[in-house]
Amino acid sequence: MLSINSVSIVRSILLLTVILLFACDGGNWNNPYPASGDGKNILYNAFTERPKHLDPVQSYSSNEIQFTAQIYEPPLQYHYLKRPYTLIPLTASKMPTVTYFNKNGIELPDDTGISSIAYTMYEISIKPGIFYQPHPAFARNEQGEFIYHNLTDKESAQIYQLSDFNMTGTRELTAMDYVFQIRRLAHPKLHSPIYELMADYIVGLREYAALLKNVVDEQRGDSDYLDLNKYKLEGAEIVDSYTYRVKIAGKYPQFMYWLAMAFFAPVPWEAEQFYAQQVLKDKNITLDWFPVGTGPYMLTENKVNQIMILEKNPNFHSEFYPSEGMPDDEKKGLLIDAGKPMPFIDKVVYSRDKESIPRWNKFLQGYYDASGIGSDSFDQAVQLVGQGEATVTEAMISQGIRLETAIAPSTYYMGFNMLDPVVGGVTEQTYESSKKLRQAISIAVDYEEFVSIFANGRGLPAHGPISPGIAGHRDGEEGINPVVYDWVNGRAQRKPIEVAKRLLAEAGYPDGIDKKTGAPLILYFDVTARSSEDKSALDWMRKQFQKLNIQLVVRSTDYNRFQDKIRKGNAQIFEWGWNADYPDPENFLFLLYGPQRKVGNNGENAANYDSPEYNRLFEEMKNMENGAERQQIIDRMVDILRHDSPWLWGYHPKDYGLYHAWYKNVKPNRISNNNIKYFRIDADLRKQKRNEWNAPVLWPMVLMSAALVLGLIPAIKAYRRRERSVGIGLQSQ
Repeated sequence: MLSINSVSIVRSILLLTVILLFACDGGNWNNPYPASGDGKNILYNAFTERPKHLDPVQSYSSNEIQFTAQIYEPPLQYHYLKRPYTLIPLTASKMPTVTYFNKNGIELPDDTGISSIAYTMYEISIKPGIFYQPHPAFARNEQGEFIYHNLTDKESAQIYQLSDFNMTGTRELTAMDYVFQIRRLAHPKLHSPIYELMADYIVGLREYAALLKNVVDEQRGDSDYLDLNKYKLEGAEIVDSYTYRVKIAGKYPQFMYWLAMAFFAPVPWEAEQFYAQQVLKDKNITLDWFPVGTGPYMLTENKVNQIMILEKNPNFHSEFYPSEGMPDDEKKGLLIDAGKPMPFIDKVVYSRDKESIPRWNKFLQGYYDASGIGSDSFDQAVQLVGQGEATVTEAMISQGIRLETAIAPSTYYMGFNMLDPVVGGVTEQTYESSKKLRQAISIAVDYEEFVSIFANGRGLPAHGPISPGIAGHRDGEEGINPVVYDWVNGRAQRKPIEVAKRLLAEAGYPDGIDKKTGAPLILYFDVTARSSEDKSALDWMRKQFQKLNIQLVVRSTDYNRFQDKIRKGNAQIFEWGWNADYPDPENFLFLLYGPQRKVGNNGENAANYDSPEYNRLFEEMKNMENGAERQQIIDRMVDILRHDSPWLWGYHPKDYGLYHAWYKNVKPNRISNNNIKYFRIDADLRKQKRNEWNAPVLWPMVLMSAALVLGLIPAIKAYRRRERSVGIGLQSQ
């Protein structure tokens, strides 16, 4: 028989097993989130690159707008369901009134020619009763004084994040807040990426920027706060509490699109003054880190290397899900929530996940509600049927996962820094040589192959900057890039590599050797920091250049450092992309407009391309309505770009997104970014599926415990026999 101690050991093992088994009922062991979130109305997302700017006057990257678009509200937005994209009021009470005037201030008819229009007046009226999110910048005491606008070192000692403030306040949105934000475009310390463009249109903005710079220079460090309320801007006028006007030089129809972007969202002056305090800036408590808006969500946690959390704004005004859309939207279930108040989701959790495989696995486990599709997981997720139509695999169907696709109004490209003496050619003598070098590389880098291998066919090789679906884009034979392609048997065919080698020799680098020095040609490719799975794409790119016997050196860095290099012109060849801000060709063509250069002007022309003829045509085209005359000018502009080749045109991506069955009201829309308010989550279904897909496998534990118990019994018996024999021996003595 077993001893009392032996029985205790066995009982302990069995008890531990039972405890572990019952512990499994408390939740999934692999759940990366707190158990308190189970069954809650929370959307779970991932992000890979940490945002650098959340101040709407500076933010212009896609990894930033996924946050800012949920927080800030410009006067207009895009209808969520209608296609083509249609502007509608957001905080505006109606669409802006647009009036044209001549140089004498006399109002003109709507059909007046561009040459007669001296300026355009946009009058915007906003809805009353809209309030800002709770925020300490608005907190006042009983005397009406701001509580936190003059913090001492002692008062700020225990403040490390925004939530450490005990009191918050709010106030109503006014027209002044929109005018204040327009003034901020010219702030000398904020460096808005659209300042140069807007200075050409908003009357007096350039002069206003010069005035503000003089004021800052005269302050001589006495104060870091620049009170914009003291200085009026001619091009942004307050009419009354709920109405303001923007005065635009000449005619610029695209300005209406800008009124749907965060650059023209309201910023309260109280927030600017609050965040100007040095004691807060020293702790990185700034508007660039903690936004203040009227939108459906507010940022409540910002740990950009770990997690960012949006929560429903308790002060959000009334907004309702659209009651109409496209003909098939009802069939797709996109009108089930018609007329219901938004937002539907209470909280959005963004976890930073740099590697694609862990992100994919968490999606399959139900811990992310949606997922893109990486090359490694494409075959697992997608199959092609019929005429190349994409659908999800049986494995995805069994999990209730669906696929949504759309051609993105985007372009991914490789840019040549036109200020670089090798690939750019800064003098007339070197420009022609550099142009042929760029043309040769454009032929050699086979983007058809790239799209097939690394994008799984999810893209269209580009022949110019304008993406499909945008006015000005040409298809078929009239749309090919004749520098890189020939039209053969009804389709575009990349020119033979021999053509590229001939161009390379004409550029002064026969067989990749600099004929002046006899040294091999070495070029430098600047990219953002890559994960291990992207190594093959970079190896592929090196091989493309190797076709011409050019050595390509990859220089990798993080995104913020990469942006600094581009802004200072320190890159030679780089990769980048552009998502259209609005559905107009001007939004692509301005990326190569000379005055939009990154270097010196901090614009969006990252290649620093500057062609006088292209610039002249751009200025002629930009203010025109779409039509045959505008198309002819665009064709000439694109032809100039193709021959100058400041970009290696890359490809226009096709968006593929996977969504779990509990993720509702999803309609891909890359032009509009404030879409989270439309989404709905079935949290109960998600909890059920997570439990099914992540249930712990318990039988190995039970089996191991039983084996351990059975294995102990012989050992214990042997031990007891030995004890008894020793006891008998001692008695006989």
